[in-house]
Amino acid sequence: MGALVVLRQMSMIAILVIIGILLEKRKVLNEQGTKVISKLVVDICNPVLIVSTILNGNITVTHKEFLSGVGIAAVIYAVFILVGSVLPALIGIPKDERKFYSLMSIYGNVGFLGIPVAKAILSENAMLYVIICNVFYCLLFYTHGIITLSSGKEKMDIKRIFSPGVIMSVLALVIFWFDIKLPDVLVQTVTYIGNPTVFLSMVLLGASVARSNFIKDMKDAKLWIFILVRLVCVPALAVLVLKGIGAGDEMVRTFCLMCAVPVGNLPMIQAEKIGERTDILSRGIIVTTVFSFLSITAFMSLI
Repeated sequence: MGALVVLRQMSMIAILVIIGILLEKRKVLNEQGTKVISKLVVDICNPVLIVSTILNGNITVTHKEFLSGVGIAAVIYAVFILVGSVLPALIGIPKDERKFYSLMSIYGNVGFLGIPVAKAILSENAMLYVIICNVFYCLLFYTHGIITLSSGKEKMDIKRIFSPGVIMSVLALVIFWFDIKLPDVLVQTVTYIGNPTVFLSMVLLGASVARSNFIKDMKDAKLWIFILVRLVCVPALAVLVLKGIGAGDEMVRTFCLMCAVPVGNLPMIQAEKIGERTDILSRGIIVTTVFSFLSITAFMSLI
């Protein structure tokens, strides 16, 4: 993509994040307010945006390309799991902390950040591959993720796999596969509900950054080694491999973005729920989120 195009779009996203920081600093947003907005985004706006993109977008992906995307996403998540199994030990993370780094390696923010960023800088076709990654994310987290976080004490939560995001993702894939046409009034309604997603998501992200102790969090040397491997080397490797097998440019950009997104919030939310420590996950989320704005801009400009 053109560097100026990416820079312009990422600058727009950065401005929205700054608005969130200012709203938090001026006490316009409080913790209760962000919880309400977060629930709106996660359970309504973001899932509906997924469907509206398929309904409104000029999707030209073929069924064969779609199935290739499913296969690539499966391989990428297998690589994430491998990295999460090996990397923590290699960089000297204490045994009792390795599971947190493992989760950070696998469960990036493909939904809350990945969908809005993909919507802003990539085409409608790209959203189809983003949706695939979101389905894999949820299927893995509520099985492998929960077991890993609890060190085997918690059981798989199959019911929670069927979250609004997964349901709408599957619906979107069904609409794409069978080329289903919905009435205009329904399409327009869905579009209006999904449109606020980018703004609200970035404002919430800004509020989180404003509440964090970012300068202190940046001093964790092992976290930076993790970032170098997981958010720089892995996306770069994905680009080289995908280009090597002849994947289309849009597919390469999308899966590179999915590899480069920062640590996701879901592991930390689950850790709070079951009484596990959250400081490592919280630090990882904040530092990787800020770093990812630079790395994503660089990757998307170069490929």
